[in-house]
Amino acid sequence: MDIKRSILLVALAVVAYLMVLQWNQDYGQTAIPDETRQEQSTAAQLPAVPTNSDVNAQGDIPAVSTEPSANAVADGQASSELIHVRTDVLDVAIDPRGGDIVDLRLPEFPRRQDRPDVPFQLFERSGERTYEAQSGLIGNGPDKATGRPLYSSEQQQYQLGENQDQLVVDLQFSEDGVNYTKRFTFKRGDYDLGVRYLIDNQSDQAWTGHMFGQLKRDDSKDPSSSTATGTATYLGAALWTKDEPYTKVSMGDMDDKSLKKTVEGGWIAWLQHYFVTAWIPAPDQTNLVQTRKDSQGNYIIGFTGPAVSVAPGSQGETYATLYAGPKSQDQLEELSPGLRLTVDYGILWFIAQPIFWLLQNIHALLGNWGWSIIALTIVIKLAFFPLSAASYRSMARMRAVSPKMQALKEQFGDDRQKMSQAMMELYKKEKINPLGGCLPILVQMPVFLALYWVLLESVEMRQAPWMFWITDLSIKDPFFILPIIMGLTMFIQQQLNPTPPDPMQAKVMKLLPIIFTFFFLWFPAGLVLYWVVNNCLSIAQQWYITRKITGQTASAT
Repeated sequence: MDIKRSILLVALAVVAYLMVLQWNQDYGQTAIPDETRQEQSTAAQLPAVPTNSDVNAQGDIPAVSTEPSANAVADGQASSELIHVRTDVLDVAIDPRGGDIVDLRLPEFPRRQDRPDVPFQLFERSGERTYEAQSGLIGNGPDKATGRPLYSSEQQQYQLGENQDQLVVDLQFSEDGVNYTKRFTFKRGDYDLGVRYLIDNQSDQAWTGHMFGQLKRDDSKDPSSSTATGTATYLGAALWTKDEPYTKVSMGDMDDKSLKKTVEGGWIAWLQHYFVTAWIPAPDQTNLVQTRKDSQGNYIIGFTGPAVSVAPGSQGETYATLYAGPKSQDQLEELSPGLRLTVDYGILWFIAQPIFWLLQNIHALLGNWGWSIIALTIVIKLAFFPLSAASYRSMARMRAVSPKMQALKEQFGDDRQKMSQAMMELYKKEKINPLGGCLPILVQMPVFLALYWVLLESVEMRQAPWMFWITDLSIKDPFFILPIIMGLTMFIQQQLNPTPPDPMQAKVMKLLPIIFTFFFLWFPAGLVLYWVVNNCLSIAQQWYITRKITGQTASAT
C-alpha cells in the first residue's frame, strides 16, 4: 500500500511539474511591443509659471492668467513628422510640436532575451501607454496653454557617425521677433542628453520666460517587469532636496494631493524596475517642483526653472539634462548627488551598497554574474562562520539530548508546566541556550535581506546568463530546477535539526520545504542560486558540527 501511495505521489508531482512548465510557456513571457511607432496624442500638459498668477493646476493645461485658456486641443495636436535620432545607445523620436521626446528605445537592452532585435522601449506615445519627457519655455515663451510651438529641423533623420563622439540636433522656431533654438546634444555611450534653449531676442521688448521639464506617464504597468509573476518593484516618481536626498512620490500620493515645493538644484525622476528617467536642472538654480494629474489621468512630475530675461537685441539661454536609461549607479552618481539612490535598496541600503561593490569587484575578476553570486555567497558565509557555528552547535546539543527530552515527555505526559520546568533544568544541566540557534540567524538577516534587494534591483542582473539552462539570472528558472534543488537542500538541512517536541510544530516544519519551494518557483534565478549555495554550505557546516558534538556526547557517556 505504501508503494502504491509513493508511486501515486510521484506521478502527481510529475504531472504538476509538467503543468507548471506549460503554464510558464504560455503565460510566463512578456509580450513583444508593437513595432509601429504611434504618433498621435492629445495636447501636451504645461506646468505653471512660478508667479502669483492664477493657475488651473487640476485641468488638462495649466493656464497663466494673462493667457487665453480655451481650445488648446486643436492647436496642440502632434505633428505626424517625428524627428528620429539614433546613437549607439539611444533611439529617440522627437515631436516637432513642442519638441518633446515621445519615443525612446534602448538598443543595448533587448525587450526579451529571445528577441534581441526588439529594443526595450522606455518612452512611448501609443494607445497602450503614455510616457514621455516634455520641456519648453513658458511665460513669454512659445509654449502656451493655447498650444505648443511647431519647430522645424534641417533633417528628419539624425545618426551618430562611427567617428563622431557628439551629435547636435537643433529645432528652430520664431515668434514675435524672437528666435528660439531648442538644442539636443547626444554623446557616444551616454544615456544622458542636454536640452538647451537659445533665445535670440530681435524684438523691441524685453523677453522673460521660464524653462520647464517634466515627465508624464499614465498608470499602466511596468513593462520592465520580466515575468508575469515577478516580484513587484517600485513604479512611481521621486525627487531630491537638500533636506531629503531621496523622496518617493507614488501615484497614490499624486491621487491624494499635488506636491509643490521650491528646490535648489536637485532632480526629479520616474522610476521603474531596472530603468530610470530624470530631469536634472542646473545645480545652482532654484526650481519649483510640482506633481499633478491631467484630465486624461496621466501623472506628471516636473520642475519650472527661474526667470530668464533677455533684453532687446540680446541673446540668452537656459538648459537642463535628461537621463533616460538603466539604473547604472556609477553613471547616475556622476550626473547629480543622490541620483544613485534611485537604485532602491530599501531601508538597508547602507548594507546593500557595500555588498554590491563587492559583487562588482568579484565580477570584474570572474566575468560571469552567476559565478560571482556563488563567490559572494561563500564570502558572506565565511564572514558569518563564527555566528553560524554557534547556532549549529546549539542545535547539535539539542539533537544530542533529544532522547532525554523524549523521556521527559513520556514521564510528564500532558502536564505542560512540569514538562517546561524539567526542560529548563535539563537545559541548565547540559549548558544549552534554547535561543542559541536563533540569535545568530537574526543577526545575519539584515545582510541576507540587503543581498536580496541587491540581486533584485541591480540592472546588471538583467538578462545575465550563468550556464546551461540559466540564460537570465533576473527571471525565474524556466524549468524550475533550482527551486526544486533549493527545496531538497532545505529538507536535508531540516533532517540535521532536532525534532521539535510539539507534534503540531513538527508537522509544520516538515511542510516548510514544500511551501518554500512553491514560493521560490517565481523568484529570479539569481536569488534562488544564492539560497541553494547558502543552503549547501550550511549543510556542510552543520553536518560537521553535529557529527563533532554527537561524538563528544557519545564519548562522555
